[in-house]
Amino acid sequence: MMKQLLMAILLIAVASAAQTAPLPPAGQGQPQAGTAIVKSRIVIPAGTTVSLALTHPILTQTAKAGDGVYAETIFPVAVNNQMVIPTGTYVQGQIDMLTRPGWLSPHAQFQMHFAKIIYANGYTVLLPGPQKANIEQPPAAADDVIPAVASAYIMVSSSNDVLLDNGTQIEMVLQVPVRLNAAKVAAAVRNSNPAPLAQFASASRCRPIPGTPGTPDTVMPGTPGTPGTPPTVIPGGPGMPPTVIPGTPGTPGTPPTVISGTPGTPYIPCPSPPVVTSNFKVQSYKESFQISAPVQVSGKPLPAGTYQVAWEGLGPMAQVDILQNGNPVASVQARVVLLNRKSPADAPATHTNSDGSISLQSLRFAGQTFALYFDQG
Repeated sequence: MMKQLLMAILLIAVASAAQTAPLPPAGQGQPQAGTAIVKSRIVIPAGTTVSLALTHPILTQTAKAGDGVYAETIFPVAVNNQMVIPTGTYVQGQIDMLTRPGWLSPHAQFQMHFAKIIYANGYTVLLPGPQKANIEQPPAAADDVIPAVASAYIMVSSSNDVLLDNGTQIEMVLQVPVRLNAAKVAAAVRNSNPAPLAQFASASRCRPIPGTPGTPDTVMPGTPGTPGTPPTVIPGGPGMPPTVIPGTPGTPGTPPTVISGTPGTPYIPCPSPPVVTSNFKVQSYKESFQISAPVQVSGKPLPAGTYQVAWEGLGPMAQVDILQNGNPVASVQARVVLLNRKSPADAPATHTNSDGSISLQSLRFAGQTFALYFDQG
């Protein structure tokens, strides 16, 4: 009886301990279903366009290659539904080429490259540059590819004092993938204030000059003339002629005196403000290349041989026709990438896919400062 009582007390104590024992903290000793893996890096793909507004004007008299370009983003950029460049992020660049307007050519043309992206929290991305603390570099790319560019075609006369005004909108194209620190980007996004786009004050010093009406002529009346008197005739006696007493002649009077007024001055307007527009003179390009082994381009097979490529404009995207002996064999999309120097020779570049097939990745052409890149997804 005593033994059964002791067993009963022991069982009650064990049950009580089991009920009051604390559960292990979540994530300890067992896997969590759906646990997210936090990525430390974000990559903005090549070909991404970023809308910018200039925060400093580019003036007609002083603008030259090498001058700085300062702008801010006016529309956010997202990658995989995650914001990576918020509105109001600063961008710094430099003018590479400038064609000025003339009397017979009322337009200007710019080519620029960009070197820095500066977030609201101070996080800075170099495009590219020497590795420094708190600064990220893009992943390795061909060293002749300009990381970020903008080409602007502006309708503007030679009498404008501003070529690109404050607030002028241009598009920056990322020509290489840009790698970002995810934590710093997230902090910058939290600090960003998506306020309405600021009203940029024009930097033009030109002010319209109103016209003046002038003054009318002043007319001073002259004096009227006098009619004079007719002659007086006294009849003579019989056999005597009449006696004529001459009258007095009239006076001509004086003409009015006219004092001329002052002429008015015409209204002098300012030239129309510069407007960024597309270049209506799009140039056509045709180049040749040779491949020594079969490749694919956008999924289309190309046997070894000599080919030609034809397209229009310098992109950033272009529809490229691939021809052989003048006959079309494929039509594919390609990115037109600007280079910082001329290619020394024709140079096709290929990529080996996971299945062992070879894809055409890019084409460079001897003596040209552009290349075609065929994205493989």
